[in-house]
Amino acid sequence: MSEDMAEEGTENIPRFDQLNKFEKLSGRPALRVSGHRAPPARSGHRCVADDANLYVFGGYNPDYDESGGPENEDYPLFRELWRYHFATGTWHQIRTEGYMPTELASMSAVLHGNNLLVFGGTGIPFGENNGNDVHVCNVKYKRWSLLSCRGKKPNRIYGQAMVIINGYLYVFGGTTGYIYSTDLHRLDLATREWIHLKPNNPPDDFPEERYRHEIAHDGQRIYILGGGTSWTSYPLDKIHAYNLATNSWEEIATKPHEKIGFPAARRCHSCVQIRNNVFICGGYNGELILDDLWKIDLQTFEWTKLPACMPEPAYFHCAAVTPAGCMYIHGGVVNIHENKRTGSLFKIWLVVPGLLELCWERLLRCFPQLAHLTTVQLLNLGLTQDLIERLK
Repeated sequence: MSEDMAEEGTENIPRFDQLNKFEKLSGRPALRVSGHRAPPARSGHRCVADDANLYVFGGYNPDYDESGGPENEDYPLFRELWRYHFATGTWHQIRTEGYMPTELASMSAVLHGNNLLVFGGTGIPFGENNGNDVHVCNVKYKRWSLLSCRGKKPNRIYGQAMVIINGYLYVFGGTTGYIYSTDLHRLDLATREWIHLKPNNPPDDFPEERYRHEIAHDGQRIYILGGGTSWTSYPLDKIHAYNLATNSWEEIATKPHEKIGFPAARRCHSCVQIRNNVFICGGYNGELILDDLWKIDLQTFEWTKLPACMPEPAYFHCAAVTPAGCMYIHGGVVNIHENKRTGSLFKIWLVVPGLLELCWERLLRCFPQLAHLTTVQLLNLGLTQDLIERLK
């Protein structure tokens, strides 16, 4: 086979060179020509992702002009839900029905099927208007509802972390604005009953009180990563784990990167999980805004520093990962002295995507007009129903 023929045969094969490289999405031409505006700069918001969209909820920005000025009735907070559509690269503010929460900073959010669960958070002034309700927004039908629960609810807190494991919602830590917590609560999503878990350890074996930490899990243990108080950030050379089977806290010594050591202590960072690999990014250590990206393996507890750095060091930002392994990072505080926030959106592949994802991204780049075709036309072109749902 000649060289010309070899090149001709491979030019249409999808190539992938974006592993562990950040790509900026906000401001792409697709955003400008679509006529859709993007979310204003913010911090303290949360985001979740499915295979088609990134959902961004809430946030805070004290800059009157950046926060929407007179158009934002909830200044300096954002009482709004945004969707970034991956296939078309466009932002849409979702008009929802029902009662949207008013605690819009440092709440917790998880996506459970089509349901966005939001718990806790604070309004203005911080610490004076906290929440302890579970609000649910069905992102398919765009409707909010208040989950009617019984049992011992957590205190009104913000900056806590939460995770769903086997039908239970676990909530750990947080602050009232004055008192930092080590409380661990569990909500049975089937019976809607809260329980205040009381681990078997003596109090001095509990994790330190904290807020703005993150959570990972392996189905057997819940791992607490970082966090702190307004005056300290906790290190990552050891992490606390709650053992679901024994109802007890354990302390696990992690293994350093062989050349760099451990990640810096931090709070207000982001965290996503892909199977047994947990990725933390950015944050604040009390002196510096961080821009690094680290991975810890929950089987070996070894830290690995990834070569990518955030284009904008940030904390109080949010991050979410798609089922295919692409992480999206949005917003955050980027300048301490000027108290400045950003509205930037970045993506980074944390795993090598499958062939379907590679082909899909290539197809969308080459044929952006696909989004304007009818479902029948797309079916006739050979697209599967799953891909059509992503596109529409």
